[in-house]
Amino acid sequence: MKKILYLILAGLLMASATNLSAKRLKFGAASATTPTKGEFRGTWIQTAFQDRYMRLKPDECKAYMKQMIEMLADAGFNAVLFQVRPEGDAFYQSALEPWSRFLTGKQGVAPTPLWDPLAYLITLCHQHQMEFHAWINPYRMTASKFTVVADNHLYRQHPEWFVRYEDRLYLNPALPECRTHVREVVKDIVTRYDVDAIHIDDYFYPYPVPGKTFDDRQAFETYAPVMKIDMADADALGNFRRRSVSILMKSLHDDIRDIKPWVRFGISPFGIYRNASADYPEGSATQGTQCYNDLYADILQWARNGWIDYVIPQLYWEIGHPVADYTTLVRWWNDHVPATCHLYIGQSIERSLDDPKEHRPTPDLTLKHSHFSNKLNQAAEGKNIRGNCFWYAYQVVENQYHVRDFLLADAFSQPTVAPAFTQLDAVAPEKVQHLNIGMTQQGLRVSWQYVVTDDPMQRPRYFCVYKFRKGEKVDVTDCSHLLLRTAHTSFTDADYTRSRQYTYVVTSVDAVGNESVPVKKSFKVKIR
Repeated sequence: MKKILYLILAGLLMASATNLSAKRLKFGAASATTPTKGEFRGTWIQTAFQDRYMRLKPDECKAYMKQMIEMLADAGFNAVLFQVRPEGDAFYQSALEPWSRFLTGKQGVAPTPLWDPLAYLITLCHQHQMEFHAWINPYRMTASKFTVVADNHLYRQHPEWFVRYEDRLYLNPALPECRTHVREVVKDIVTRYDVDAIHIDDYFYPYPVPGKTFDDRQAFETYAPVMKIDMADADALGNFRRRSVSILMKSLHDDIRDIKPWVRFGISPFGIYRNASADYPEGSATQGTQCYNDLYADILQWARNGWIDYVIPQLYWEIGHPVADYTTLVRWWNDHVPATCHLYIGQSIERSLDDPKEHRPTPDLTLKHSHFSNKLNQAAEGKNIRGNCFWYAYQVVENQYHVRDFLLADAFSQPTVAPAFTQLDAVAPEKVQHLNIGMTQQGLRVSWQYVVTDDPMQRPRYFCVYKFRKGEKVDVTDCSHLLLRTAHTSFTDADYTRSRQYTYVVTSVDAVGNESVPVKKSFKVKIR
């Protein structure tokens, strides 16, 4: 059975790789807005409830991950949000938590031979100048009621820190000991791994289930007076829970800044902050579950106080949805998230199709894509919105609904760079030195040098190379001329015409995305 699965997987990867070399499709008039410079193009790679990794031997898993990252890079993505801690476990070597069952099939069992998927994925992403965001679930400690926790799982050591809800285990957000543990996990990741960001999704307090109670009464009675919560307030328990979560968010922000100030901290909350009501008229004209009231996550407080660097509300609903209209929510988040916090829009691939996903034959974005394009257009129109993040990456890799073809030919038809986090550091790195162009048998060889610095905030992470033909305006804000991003200091361009003059511009980009002053040089190809 395993051999059959490996053959299916290999066939899938080969077919996907073949599609990458195909000519881009020409779609109709309904296309996404031409991207501006500094656009976030991210995608989530979930590991919870996935059996694809445990079915593979380490070498096969590495090959699969390599193919996946290469496909995403070739499709135009510049950020990967990979779930490294789905249920109080780890997709990396950890002294604090057990190996994930989603990696090896049984929680606490290390891969054989031993390897570190987190370290491997970071290397792959950085080879393609893609950001790596380590996605963790802070409170959910079992994703399923069938999870068998390992002997070194935190629950085995401190069951009193946990609340069982819907047959799943959660850390009690109100307990200082639980916050300390999550902080230690994050500090461990940031200290030992070259991550670009720590990312948390929408699982704070669990989604409410009618008739079920999250039993944190004892913690409430113990700690609410210490927090100076007004116990007579009708929403005292809600205020207590929000304060508990906010304490952790502020602490994580401070920890990350102390260890590596260039590492970002981001949240992808449920798409509704608060519904408009008599108590909160500033809320959105929606009627669904709320971050603030139901999950106890005060996203706007975190953004306004500078505790998070970016927010990706999960706006998975359709345009015109009767309960949670996409258009209404895009505009609401654009109007309420401060400019000091990057705002990206979480997009659902399946819920952006013109036809239902159950439609037969399978919906094809190469034929109908107006809904998807309209969604992306609306996001692009928001003055505070700086990109999108797509749920989920496996659909892009497998080209379901021809979504990768659509992105390549439409929304991602032009290259771009990730937006700079100038609120963390607005100082650009030093410009490159000694830009040189020469003719070789293989083509035009472009090389340069950079200024070495001990300051990790100013150290170049990669370089951008732009190419202009004679008569074209030399303007690096126009990403249509971005030829490549590379960590190397030279490359050979085989795409040239004799008796033509070309101008190459090179910039260096630092850890938070600041781009240096451009350096340019022209070269005329002579007839031989």
